[in-house]
Parts: sequence; structure tokens; C-alpha cells
Amino acid sequence: MEIATTTVPRWFVRRDIDGLFGLALDNFIQILLIVNLCQTVLGFPASLVYGRILPGVALSLIVGNFYYAWLAKEQGKREQRDDITALPYGINTVSLFAYIFLVMLPVRLAAISGGASSEQAAELAWQAGLVACFGSGLIEFAGAWVGEPMRRLAPRAALLSTLGGIALTFIAIGFLFRTFANPVVGLVPLGVILLTYFGRVRFGIPGGLLAVVLGIALAWGTGLLSWDHAKFTATLQPIGLYLPGLWLGKLWSSRSILLEYFSIILPMGLFNLVGSLQNLESAEAAGDAYPAAPCLAANGIGTLVAAICGSCFPTTIYIGHPGWKALGARVGYSILNGIIMGLLCLTGTVAMLAYFVPIEAGMAIVLWIGIVIVAQSFTATPSHHAPAVVVGLLPGIAGWGALIAKNALRAAGLGTPEKPFTPALIEQFKLSDTYIDGAFALEQGFIFSAMILAGMTVYIIERKFRQAAYWSMLAAVISWVGLMHSYRWTVADTVVNLGTGTGTPWAIGYIMLAILLFYVDWQERRRLKTL
Repeated sequence: MEIATTTVPRWFVRRDIDGLFGLALDNFIQILLIVNLCQTVLGFPASLVYGRILPGVALSLIVGNFYYAWLAKEQGKREQRDDITALPYGINTVSLFAYIFLVMLPVRLAAISGGASSEQAAELAWQAGLVACFGSGLIEFAGAWVGEPMRRLAPRAALLSTLGGIALTFIAIGFLFRTFANPVVGLVPLGVILLTYFGRVRFGIPGGLLAVVLGIALAWGTGLLSWDHAKFTATLQPIGLYLPGLWLGKLWSSRSILLEYFSIILPMGLFNLVGSLQNLESAEAAGDAYPAAPCLAANGIGTLVAAICGSCFPTTIYIGHPGWKALGARVGYSILNGIIMGLLCLTGTVAMLAYFVPIEAGMAIVLWIGIVIVAQSFTATPSHHAPAVVVGLLPGIAGWGALIAKNALRAAGLGTPEKPFTPALIEQFKLSDTYIDGAFALEQGFIFSAMILAGMTVYIIERKFRQAAYWSMLAAVISWVGLMHSYRWTVADTVVNLGTGTGTPWAIGYIMLAILLFYVDWQERRRLKTL
């Protein structure tokens, strides 16, 4: 008599350590970015970063990583398999940058220009980040049931090129600048990342870990970092136990932010949703088929938990499942990642590690992420749609250029109550043949304009002129209500100018373009009838 045996996945296998290095390193880099950008760019005090934001980050990572590990084990039981790999999960890199630079920083600058103190501005910027994160979570959660139809509404080039524009500018170029500002430290880790992930070179240990180790050694060995007892002592100050709080009151009091920055929050939520759908498809192609609805719902719940508990940064299903699977990672790497990241955030020890691990040590990985996102904009779309991808990149580049221009003006001493930004600056830029007002117009709602322009170009390439005209009409509506292009001046910035009719010039332009497209469609249909 034969004894029936069952094959079920184990909670932990040795190869989960290999998967942990890659996933935990990626998440740790995101946490380092949060700490550094929140304190340097946004001017957040340590009490806000360690006492509110990081505990929220911890809980969101624990919830998601534990759920996807449990789901993998249950899926393996049902399929009688022990080789199933949990979906990788962590902080969404693109949303991290988008919400810091496109939501929280403008709110902070506007508050300061309005006379608020640095502490008051930090509080307002944090609350704006909570609302943006909460909005993303709602979109991701709702998308669990409507995600697939939503994805079919836009050509892939329209979605990926918009993402590529953000990756190229706000992620890749910034870290490329930093790499070449410190070439002795930055170039070797970058080389390791390129060799590992593009050249498929094996160094015996994970390439990401090697890059960070080399970056740390070079930073300390070349003097970029040096021992400072006072600074080290300061990094020990945040160490303690920080429990997540509930910040529903702060969310409610800042609810107006949801509408004001809708042109950023909606596309970010949609991108998180679509990206997760694509990663589920990637996992299925690698042999692990997960049900879409619960995976996407859990993704949204993780982001909602983050916002309610103090974090401004959405979470997402990560790209790279086939890679972790090829490493032999199964279920345990996801659980270990949640535990380790949770402990770092809840105990404040991330500050001590951040002292020894400078941003230069990990920026090559983030630069690589930007490169991959841009490359996928071209490789994951039909080759004849390449012009549409290029068109979709341009608004993001323009938005980044506008940000750099305004940063330069502030560095030159403008953007103060005594020397505020005024429309007269436009004429000064035009003396050098720089139409900065066009960049300011593209900056506002550039995620919308990138999607729409790329989508229109795809349909023009496909000679579906009526569909292109519909997209242009959509652009006219969005422009007319001020969700893109329309801007107003503040003391130190140009910001979105919501309101009916605020974007009338651009709306008229898009309507005229739509008329042209409808006319061409009519001509083509007429020509075909005569054949």
C-alpha cells in the first residue's frame, strides 16, 4: 500500500538568504532616501521622521511582506508545490520621489512663503504627504476589481513613457550628477551594478550588497566621510522604541490636498496599480500564478495602513519576481524582509546605519532602477511606438527642467519676500531663447500631459485618428479645469492653478487639435469609401 505524500512549501529555505540580500537592500535604500530627503530637502525634524513616518513605514512593510509570504504558502499548498516564490514587496520608489518633490516640497515652500515657520511648514508638508499616500491607497484598493479594464484604456507606451520620464529625470539624472560629483566613490559601485544586472557577472555575493560595501569603504577610505564623534552621538539619539500612531485627524484636516494635487495623486495611484498588474503577469510567466484581486487589494491596504499610521510613501508589488525565483528564494525571504525593515524603523537604528552607510553607497542601485524603467519604456512596447515613448518622456523632462531653473533662481537669492518670483522672469529667460513659461506650463500635471500626448501619438501612428481626437478632447477638459498646464506665481515657486477656465488657452489649443484630428479621420474614411 502506497502512502500518499504531499508537497508543500516550507516557511524558510537556505536560498531565502540570497533573496533577502537583494530585497532588504532595496528597501533599506528607500528608507535611507526617506530619512535623507525628509531631513535635507523637506527640513523635517528628527522627531517627525523617526517618531511618525518610519513607524508607519514599518507597519506597512510588515503587513505586505507577511501577507504575500502567507499567500505564497497557501498557493503552494493548493498547487502541491514547494518551489513557489512570494511576490516581492516594498516602498514605491517613483511615488517616493514624486510625493516629496511634487507634493510635499511645494506645500512646504508655499507655507514658508506665506510666513509659516520651518516647523509649521514641515507639519503641513507631512500632512500633505499623508493625504497623497492615502489617495494612492484608495486608487490601488479600488483597482483590485477594475484594474485590468483600466489598463486597457491606455496604450502601453502612454503608461510606460510617463513613468520613464520621471525615472529619467527625478531619479536617474539626479543620482548621475551625484555620482560624477564624487567619482572616486560613485563610479566603482555603479560599475558593479551594471556588471551584475546588465553584464550578468557573478561576484560570489549579491551585486547590490557588493556595491554598497564598496561604496561604504570608498566613502570612508577617501575622506568623503570621516569620523565625527558628535555626529555619531547624534545618530544614537533616535534609538528607542517607536510605536505607530493613528493620524486620521491629520488626514481629515488636510483633505483639500487631495483635490489640489489630484493631477499627481491619481496618476501615481494608477501607475502603482498598473505596475502591480504587470508584475503579477511577470510572476505568472515565471511559473507562479497569483490571483489578481487579493494581491492588488493587499497592495492598496498596505498603502492605506502606511498613510493612517504616519508614512507618506505608498508600497507596491516590486518588479523582479523572476530574479528572486531564479536565486532560489521562496517564502521566507519576504518574512525576513518585513521583520528586519520593521525593526530598523521601529527602533530608530536606521539612523545609526545611515551614518555608516552614506547615500553614495547605495545611489548606484537607485540609478540602475531609473535606467531600467526608462529602458522598459522602449523594450516593453511595440518598436514602431518608439516615437510615442519619446513624446511621453518630454513633459517629465520639461517638469524637471522647470524645477532645476527655479532651484537656480533660489540659489541666486531670488524667491524671498524681498525678491519674489514674478512674471518678469519670463522675459529675462527669453533673452537667452529659453521659453521658461512653456516649461512651467508642462510642469503642472506633467504626468497627465505625458500620458495624453504619448497616447495620442500611438493612435496617430496606428492611423486611428478618431481615438487620438478623443484623447485631445480629454486633454482640453483637464486643462480647462486647471489640472494641467495652468500655473500661478508664489513668492518662490510656480504652482498648479485649479479652477474652471484657468487653463483656457491650452484647452482651446487641444480643441483645435481635436478638430484637426476629426477632420483627418473624416478625410481618411471618405478616401477609403472611394477605393
